[in-house]
Amino acid sequence: MAAARRARTGGGGGAGPRLGREAEPEAAVPQGLLRLARRSGQLNLAGRGLSHVPEHVWRINLEAPEGAQQSLSFGAADRWWEQTDLSKLILASNKLQSLSQDVQLLPALTVLDVHDNQLTSLPSALGQLENLQKLDVSHNQLRSLPEELLQLPQLRSLQLQHNQLSQLPQGLGQLLSLEELDVSNNQLTAIPSSFALLVNLVRLNLACNQLRELPADLSAMKSLRQLDCTKNYLETVPAKLANMASLEQLYLRKNKLRALPEFPCCKLLKELHAGENQIEMLNAENLKQLSSLCVLELRDNKIKAVPEEITVLQKLERLDLANNDIRVLCAGIVPLHCPPQILLSDLGSVFFFFYLKKGTQELLKYLRSKIQDDVPGPGEDPPVTAMTLPSQSKVNIHAITTLKLLEYSDKQAAEIPGAVFDAVGSNPVATVNFSRNQLREIPPRLVELKDSVCDVSLGFNKISSISSELCLLQKLTHLDLRNNVLTALPEEMEALKRLHTINLAFNRFKVFPSVLYHLPALETILLSNNQVGSIDPLQLKGLDKLGTLDLQNNDLLQVPPELGNCENLRSLLLEGNPFRTPRAAVLAKGTAAVLEYLRSRIPC
Repeated sequence: MAAARRARTGGGGGAGPRLGREAEPEAAVPQGLLRLARRSGQLNLAGRGLSHVPEHVWRINLEAPEGAQQSLSFGAADRWWEQTDLSKLILASNKLQSLSQDVQLLPALTVLDVHDNQLTSLPSALGQLENLQKLDVSHNQLRSLPEELLQLPQLRSLQLQHNQLSQLPQGLGQLLSLEELDVSNNQLTAIPSSFALLVNLVRLNLACNQLRELPADLSAMKSLRQLDCTKNYLETVPAKLANMASLEQLYLRKNKLRALPEFPCCKLLKELHAGENQIEMLNAENLKQLSSLCVLELRDNKIKAVPEEITVLQKLERLDLANNDIRVLCAGIVPLHCPPQILLSDLGSVFFFFYLKKGTQELLKYLRSKIQDDVPGPGEDPPVTAMTLPSQSKVNIHAITTLKLLEYSDKQAAEIPGAVFDAVGSNPVATVNFSRNQLREIPPRLVELKDSVCDVSLGFNKISSISSELCLLQKLTHLDLRNNVLTALPEEMEALKRLHTINLAFNRFKVFPSVLYHLPALETILLSNNQVGSIDPLQLKGLDKLGTLDLQNNDLLQVPPELGNCENLRSLLLEGNPFRTPRAAVLAKGTAAVLEYLRSRIPC
């Protein structure tokens, strides 16, 4: 088909050479790159400093390559008339201020990527690209979109984020094949009602706009799994949105919500992020409906109480209630098994869990039963009563028995007193917090908790090496060793097969700890503010559960392109390293853009 079209255009009709046009002022695209593009159907011109696209790129499928008339070679690589039409064109990270109408000369395009340029408008000829499936014009200066854009019947992904759009075309709902739409970081004040027609849309990103309301018609998007409305001006969410039966992730952070929306039909909802709002109360009935919820993020609100009904969320893995006004917390929030990640920092309240629910008389009876008449002798610690603050007691017995928490933090202690471990007795301990002391080694008696402990915090100490005791905690899932003086990790840590989060920030690592490559459950590696000089992307790819990798402020001189193949990464942080590429502008676009950039740099 391509050969036939070229034969028809070989004579000098409308598609022939344009006479009278001046030669390109800047260097043409290398002929070797064009030859590869004719064979593969893909042309990557990203990051070449182009201020315009050379004409022979638009006409790559219409004209014979340079030198073809003189060439007498007819090897397989030289039969240009039989080669592939261009289907993928990447022009990202250049200096383009406009696109030529000649883009219509590439009707076979399925992918057009022009992100990170200086475009202020798009050509109407885009509407002629009937095969186009992905269009990325993000990180430009677009103020409007051409109506012809709505004529793309096969468009599945449309990336419009980080532009200057104040409105979207009313007919956007005509893009019936659309599965992914990102209009975040624009200036939108309203969403067209025609969005309701996008019944195949799976991901919709409306974050960082100026939306004050959402159209109730969004509920017609029966395929939508991810909806991001972060950082707008929403005060309510339409009740109809509760009918979005396929919704799995909902982001409502940084709005003006006063109540958590109801979701009676969202049986598949796994993540609900509603932090930094003005929510004061959690409706018990609403919580009962969220049976599939794994992540509930409500930090930085004005919540005063957490109802007991939250305990019915049996699949909950992460509950973030930090920075609220909570005074009442149900006792059942800490389950019998290894608890989920529960963030309650800065609550500023003392919880009497079980007793507050029984009323004043039972509470008074309990407090009286705890009063001790003993007067401490010289050198003795004061008696521990129900009114003793945790900071005033050597061991918080209540925390051990009720929260399964062994805490001896912020004491500036050179070692953990034996009495702390003695107080555990036969009680199972899930969480250990020995942070902010002067420890120089792992407490040897930590191994006594190996049958139950799954979260250990030893940050902000002076630990220089990891002893074998820590490697015996085979139920460990979270390990915090930040702000120590570590330079290496022992290979014996390979035994920690359940470890999925490790924090090694602010240590003295010069080499990426090789043992981390052999911990298959790892989901989060925090290694910022060290001196790491290199990483092995092939071994990192083997960590198929790894979602977060923080390597900020290290000594990476280069980022291997193969790191782009680690497609499971949701958060890759590389700022503050001395490498030259990817550039800061690429890093600022987020993980997905960085990974795509790295993949584009992998040698063919």
